[in-house]
Amino acid sequence: MFSGSYAADDVIFLLKPVQIAHTDLLEKERLIQAGRHYSEMISYEAPPAPEYLSLFFDALARERRRFARDLLGLAEHLYRSGKRTIVSLARAGTPVGVLVSRALRRLFHVDTAHYSISIIRDRGIDENALKYVIDQCGAENIAFIDGWSAKGVIATELRQSVDRFNSLYCLTVDPSLYVVADIGGNAGWAASTEDYLIPSSLLGATISGLVSRSILNDQVVGAEDFHGCIYYNDYSSVDLSRWFADEMFEEVQKAWQQGDLQSGGATNTAMCRRQEEMREWIRKWLLDRGVASVHFLKPGIGEATRVMLRRIPDLLLVRDRDDPSIRHLLVLAQMRGTTVEVDRGMPFRAAAIIKKMDKL
Repeated sequence: MFSGSYAADDVIFLLKPVQIAHTDLLEKERLIQAGRHYSEMISYEAPPAPEYLSLFFDALARERRRFARDLLGLAEHLYRSGKRTIVSLARAGTPVGVLVSRALRRLFHVDTAHYSISIIRDRGIDENALKYVIDQCGAENIAFIDGWSAKGVIATELRQSVDRFNSLYCLTVDPSLYVVADIGGNAGWAASTEDYLIPSSLLGATISGLVSRSILNDQVVGAEDFHGCIYYNDYSSVDLSRWFADEMFEEVQKAWQQGDLQSGGATNTAMCRRQEEMREWIRKWLLDRGVASVHFLKPGIGEATRVMLRRIPDLLLVRDRDDPSIRHLLVLAQMRGTTVEVDRGMPFRAAAIIKKMDKL
């Protein structure tokens, strides 16, 4: 247990700092497509270059008001729902969890706890971490928080693994996922269904407490351990985690003072429409374009950014090249030598397709 580079009252990471050799990005992609699970490996994560950081600051300036309004809406919904234990999904959910828990404490004046724990596709939630949360806070008022949801893979993984956990331990933990934006209509609650640029999605460890994505490798993580992570303490001089939390919370407070609330969140109609659009888009790419696996498809700005930073992209799709929200993706595509294709009928602002390794 530790707080990364955050203050202790902002978050407790239920992760085990580990040391593990970095896997070359290309080799990692080969191994994943050969059947090895991605959580067993991790590639080197370089600190962001100054040129890329300028894109982050531009994005923050453009989107901070909308992001703050949606954060406040999420906090208000959790307050009205009686949720007091915030469990963010490491690591994209961590900055959101920090801000939502601050809003609950400082604006709604309720006692909250915020833990950040691991969930891994096809491996489920970290049960050791979830047991710890329940031992400390009980099972009744837990809210699982993430930044965004796209295809609904993590929302589904969460629901299935928590349902199994509940069945095994005779508990009633709420398996719903609460997010800022859900472009696939699969979360339990979302402030928005719009594919907009959540500023924290541009960065990794340096906006998430200097913590890597989670690792589940039995050479460094035992059966009784929390899932693992790398703690990038060497990046403290370029860390923006606390700064971002402070900067955005000022904006959240401003929204609160101005009564700029969106407590209703996305409607059922909007969520259902997004489900239909996502299904149709996946069908199109799997059948019409011959993509080998649904896991190669990464719709939405947030997921496309992850591909451009951490995977081997084959194609970047954008709805509008002149959209300032995808400017960083175009820069990354140029850096990676990735083909960019415009699809004006796409229901999202951007999407990325992972390269099948036999095409290399």
